[in-house]
Amino acid sequence: MPGKRKEQDPAARAAELRRELTYHSYRYYVLDQPEISDAEYDRRLRELEELETAHPELITPDSPTQRVGAQPAEEFGAVEHPTPMLSLGNAFSADELTAFDGRVKRMLELPETAAIEYVAELKVDGLAVSLTYENGVLGVGATRGDGVRGEDITQTLRTVRTIPLRLLDQASPPALLEVRGEVYLSREEFERINREREAAREPAFANPRNAAAGSVRQLDSRITASRKLDLIAYGLGAGSKRLDTHSEGLQFLRACGFRASPEAEVCKDIEQVIAFCDAWSDNRHDLPYDIDGVVAKVNSIALQERLGHVARSPRWAIAYKYAPEQATTVVRDIIVSVGRTGAMTPVAMMDPVTISGSTVSRATLHNEDEVRRKDVRIGDTVIIHKAGEVIPEVVSVVTAKRTGKEQAFHMPARCPVCGAEAERLPGEAVTRCTGIACPAQVKERILHFASRGGMDLEGLGPALVEQLVEGGLVRDPADLYFVTDEQLVGLERMADKSAANVIAAIAGSKRRPLDRLLYALGMRHVGGHVAGVLAANFARLEEIQGASQEQLAQIEGIGPVIAESIAVFFRQRQTKALLVKLRQAGVMPPPRAPAAAGASPLAGKTFVFTGELSGCTREQAQERVRSLGGRAVASVSKRTDYVVAGESPGSKYDQARRLGVTILDEDEFRKLVERAV
Repeated sequence: MPGKRKEQDPAARAAELRRELTYHSYRYYVLDQPEISDAEYDRRLRELEELETAHPELITPDSPTQRVGAQPAEEFGAVEHPTPMLSLGNAFSADELTAFDGRVKRMLELPETAAIEYVAELKVDGLAVSLTYENGVLGVGATRGDGVRGEDITQTLRTVRTIPLRLLDQASPPALLEVRGEVYLSREEFERINREREAAREPAFANPRNAAAGSVRQLDSRITASRKLDLIAYGLGAGSKRLDTHSEGLQFLRACGFRASPEAEVCKDIEQVIAFCDAWSDNRHDLPYDIDGVVAKVNSIALQERLGHVARSPRWAIAYKYAPEQATTVVRDIIVSVGRTGAMTPVAMMDPVTISGSTVSRATLHNEDEVRRKDVRIGDTVIIHKAGEVIPEVVSVVTAKRTGKEQAFHMPARCPVCGAEAERLPGEAVTRCTGIACPAQVKERILHFASRGGMDLEGLGPALVEQLVEGGLVRDPADLYFVTDEQLVGLERMADKSAANVIAAIAGSKRRPLDRLLYALGMRHVGGHVAGVLAANFARLEEIQGASQEQLAQIEGIGPVIAESIAVFFRQRQTKALLVKLRQAGVMPPPRAPAAAGASPLAGKTFVFTGELSGCTREQAQERVRSLGGRAVASVSKRTDYVVAGESPGSKYDQARRLGVTILDEDEFRKLVERAV
């Protein structure tokens, strides 16, 4: 047998070894059902390593030898997800799950007695990632980021043995396949890592989630490889083959070599989902990893597409969160924090206490009314928990432990940062600083503007922003474009080369895409996804400035609350002055591609889709309209130009008939698009 292997073509033998090792790795790490001994696996791996050392041209990205980690990277690049990674709405009780089920039925125009089939999955407490496969081979791995763009962590994700480098048993893999999953650390591995860190006199990780997030963001992927990270896949993004149900998607992922939501259960109705949540509430601590709840998803893909999504969340899924752990501590002080929008938030400073695996010493009190309602005083013993197991929050005061020495909190009449008057408008719970030049707001606004998701001004960190603001060189984000080399060099710890790099980064940002600028402006409720929706519906910033609140609210994924926030932002005198200054500096996003120009018969036309389309999904049709200069909105009005009616159209069809709006069937819509291109 050894003689035959020596005579075998090295390329053929390497390919054979890769197939064998991939299969046995899947049996061991995913199924926990090994077919060969560890020694035999290691022997084959060494043989492959020797072949690749002798013939470096045989090394492929999907080779098992590539899991050991590469040389340290200098930084993480940004990656745009093939499709946005939306976040989930939350439910905290059985009643809220029932209410979610009711909303689903109403949106689908089904009777209350109808039963919706769901898939219930455990919500693993880790780091969400996107994995993009090209022709079956792992190409890019990224963090969720803002949902539209994440960090490129491909090198570190290659070290995770439950992530296949090549899809398993796919004779003709799709050209593009995006897989979503959660990277996590088992409790056992988390404890092992912390024992090693403590032995090396390094600070221990607070909890497995933080440890997992820190591990995948190591610039040196060899460190990641030394930690036994795992991945549970929970869904498919772009490029997946046409499936009828989400449960079929999980089966497809398993066939590709993933551990896909191993405890998932198909539930015939919401009552079975609630029973699933209750059962795992009692048993979750028996799992080898942490979960913080259950995700319920409508099983039918066709119904998912009909339900669609709001700005950042799908309407067809919800996360049920388990009641968080609680702890008791003492409030030593209540300070006031000033945020980017001027909001003044009382914060309880407490004796450190461990809760849900991490140490907590401060908790938000939200606003003055909340402090009064809970009657939280300095010196009080309080019960705290983590809201959604993330944000520390005071639940209640243990009044029985009061001594009479506790001090009541009063919101200051002036901003603690700049001394400007504090203002609380009628009908609002939040007190805000009125100082337009308040350093707390200016610094945070500039940092947000310069962030990677915004204008991506590399080198412009908190320390430099602090000096620019305190030195009077910058009063708003637009002032950054007028800072000179000489001014930067005069600042502390700013060498000539560093100053030149910052100036170059600022100059290079003037032609960032429209969605990046919109996000950087820091409008309330406008994150990366909403900024992308606006940029897809308007060619230029000036068009958004001129749009009415009603026009904005008509856009799919915007809605009345976000529309009001955008309209109010652009009405402000300060906003108008800032945009004038940006234009004077030459900050001008390039116009949208010529395909959306006025020559298209769809340009400027407003479309509404109803019913199920056979040739494409509703989102694909909407994107096609936008790419050709049209607008896709959620509801029918007199300003609607076309309603495209697929199979089983809903109430929008009837509304269009009442208003006399032109109704197109799918064939007529397809012909209109063909004429446009």
